[in-house]
Amino acid sequence: MSTEPRINDRIRVPEVRLVGPSGEQVGIVPLAKALELAQEYDLDLVEVAATARPPVCKLMDYGKFKYESAMKAREARKNQAHTVIKEMKLRPKIDPHDYDTKKGHVVRFLKQGDKVKITIMFRGREQSRPELGFRLLQRLADDVQDLGFVESSPKQDGRNMIMVLGPHKKKTEAMAEARALADARKAERQGRTPGSDAADDVAIDDDAAEDVATEDAAAEVTEAQDAPAEAPAPEADAPVEQPAASQGA
Repeated sequence: MSTEPRINDRIRVPEVRLVGPSGEQVGIVPLAKALELAQEYDLDLVEVAATARPPVCKLMDYGKFKYESAMKAREARKNQAHTVIKEMKLRPKIDPHDYDTKKGHVVRFLKQGDKVKITIMFRGREQSRPELGFRLLQRLADDVQDLGFVESSPKQDGRNMIMVLGPHKKKTEAMAEARALADARKAERQGRTPGSDAADDVAIDDDAAEDVATEDAAAEVTEAQDAPAEAPAPEADAPVEQPAASQGA
């Protein structure tokens, strides 16, 4: 079943309470007169209150009205905040490196404005040492106190101990900051793209420098080729060897 209002010829009532394009009250007029006014203003006759007696209709650009309504609904959905409860599981004898990793996830969740459910899982004889889990939860709460607070104190639930952390920052604020950061990063990336003016100027300067260097190298080669060949330097006079005296002399 369509939820769109009836417009123009789809309106099937003898008379309507008409509202003008600027919101002025025209009054109760016959449907034919209302349609005639719609054609005169080059607008649509839109039924805005079908349950009224007589129905209320308004002269408007229905296509523009639908577009603006869709944009408003999109912005409303964009600004909606759904608080999500994330869960992080730890062991009482967790390794320091693993603890840092788990804490990093908790910090990320709290920055996003989500609640975090921390679960300490006991196994075997660890169930007889609940203080280990309690101290671990207190340590985690102290490490992230700048971002969240203890919404639900640690309590034993069977083999598990559970604590809930709530964020100081609201979900809407976290979403707004995330969008602003994403826009800033996008603008920074666009400013360094090959098609940007700054990048083109740098590329032009590099090409010009390369062309100048190439021309200089070519000029040096040409000068070397055109230069007259230098005569080899005369060698020092070698001592003249005296002919050996003949044996018969």
